[in-house]
This record gives sequence, C-alpha cells and structure tokens, in this order.
Amino acid sequence: MLDDILDIPDHIRDAIWRTDSAGLKARPSAGFVVCGMGGSAIGGELAGGLLGERLSGPLMVVRSYRLPRWINSEWSVLGSSYSGETEETLSAFGEAGEMEAHRWVVGTGGSLGEYAREHDLGFIGLPGFFQSRVTVAYMTVTAALLANLAGVAPDVREELAAAADFLDSSKPELLELAADLAPGMDGMPLIVHGTGLTVPVARRWANQVNENAKQAAFPVEMPEANHNLMEAWATGDGGLGGVFLLDRDQSPRERQRIELTAESIARTGAPVFSIDTRGETPSERLFWAVMLGDLISIKLAEQRGVDPLTVNEIVDFKTRLGAHS
Repeated sequence: MLDDILDIPDHIRDAIWRTDSAGLKARPSAGFVVCGMGGSAIGGELAGGLLGERLSGPLMVVRSYRLPRWINSEWSVLGSSYSGETEETLSAFGEAGEMEAHRWVVGTGGSLGEYAREHDLGFIGLPGFFQSRVTVAYMTVTAALLANLAGVAPDVREELAAAADFLDSSKPELLELAADLAPGMDGMPLIVHGTGLTVPVARRWANQVNENAKQAAFPVEMPEANHNLMEAWATGDGGLGGVFLLDRDQSPRERQRIELTAESIARTGAPVFSIDTRGETPSERLFWAVMLGDLISIKLAEQRGVDPLTVNEIVDFKTRLGAHS
C-alpha cells in the first residue's frame, strides 16, 4: 500500500491517458453528479476541491441509493465504482437512467461495467489489482476531466500532468513529514479541520486513518465548526487531537479563525497539528495534502501494529447485510 501511495503521480498520468483513450464526447449539461461510495466517491469531492471557484456549474457527489428528484435529462452523471458492485451506486445510477440523464462509468467492470456495455455508455476502465481506496488519483482525475466534458469546469489536463511531476519531486519531503507527524497522532481520535480546498482533503484524511490505521478520525468543515464544535472542545479533557489543513487560497479571515480555534483546543491540553499545503496550483496542493494524509495513515498503522490492507469489519458487515438483501 505504501508503494501504491507513492505511485500517485503515475496514477494521475495513467488516469489522464485512460480518460482520453475512452473517446468520450463533450456533453454540455446543467450540472454534473458523481455517484459513488468510499474510495470511489471521494474523487468527486476532491475534483470539486481542486476546481473550486473555476466551476461554472454544480458538481455534486451522491452517496446514497437515491438521486435528488430534480436531476433530469439536462444533467450528466458519473457512476464511480471500482468494483462495479457497490449496491448504492448501482441503485442511484439506475435512477439516473430513468431520469434520462447522460451517463458515464468509471471502474474495473463488474455489474456496473456490464450495465454500461448493455446500454452503450461511455466507460473508463481502470487497472484491476488495487485496493479501491488507493485509486484516489484515478477517481479524482476522471471526475475532474468529465466535469469539463459536462461543461461545468475548465480543462485541467496540463495542470494535473504538472502536478504529477511536482509530486514526484516531493516524495522525500512527504515521507519525512509523515514520519515526524504520525507519532504525535497515535492512539487518539483525530478531528481533521478543512476549509475551501482542504474540506474534501480532511474527509480523505479521516477515511484513511479509519480504514488503514483502524483509528477513529472525523472530518469537520471550517468555519462551520466555530458555530458548534467549539463548545464540545471546551469541555474536553485533552483526549482528542486537532488537525488543521491550511491552504494559501484561504482568506485571511479563514486563517485567523483556524489560528484562534487551534489556540482554544490547545488550552484543553489536546495536541494540535497545523499543516500548510505545498505547491503552486490547486492540483499540486490538493494531491500533496492527500499523499501526506495517506502516508500518515500507513505510519499510524505501523505504529499500532495493524495491517492496513485488511478490512475485516467492513467485510463482515457486508456479509451480514447481504444476508438481509
């Protein structure tokens, strides 16, 4: 898994090639929806984060069996499922067909891939030998490029390709920083704060710490957290860790809020970790932060003596859920 994380720059390049090779046509749309769960959904949110204010229309992620009733034939929908068997995605994607939305699929095949072939839908095939959670670059890049085909975002191919080169040169720094940060984060629930570009990154950090390190972590969005979570921190006993993901595009007022929030948390005795993203473009900074969080989750797993590859609780739950289908 460590090798897969360090290969994210190559995954970005391969995802651009695979999307271009699929021969998909532009389809101007009222909005763009990504249907997915877990590692197959986070790419949609990360794509929205790196596109940011450059979006000219809505880009939304649906993690559910159902689509909003107002989706119609003027929208484009991406079914994102690495396995092609995610039941929530299959259900929502089927509804997109009933609504006559334009549809694309990304994944390795499975039932969703077969559905795409039967209905002559655009399909982006992915390599079939990964854990789904390490395909984050594939899912992010395909979502960003399809947002362009859907007419709600600019073409960011060149920016993404340059980001891959930047990440290659950043690997030693990222490994060193992960090794420095992980020991202080071990053994406590982490509250990961993001704002702007780092909101979806905070979710990715929490998901990876949960799944890889088997350690509790929760994402929260700033400045919303200043209007509720502050009260819970104030009565805490220091048993949590506060992580803050900063970015150069955050406004001075947002950064001031982060600094004051970190001070409030530190007064409870809880450790505080503030990390500034590095890189020039949004794609560089977002993927740099994603790689750092992924590497920290692996380092935490090593420290805790757990296998990041196994997901026994998830498998057991799906087995029990299947018995009730």
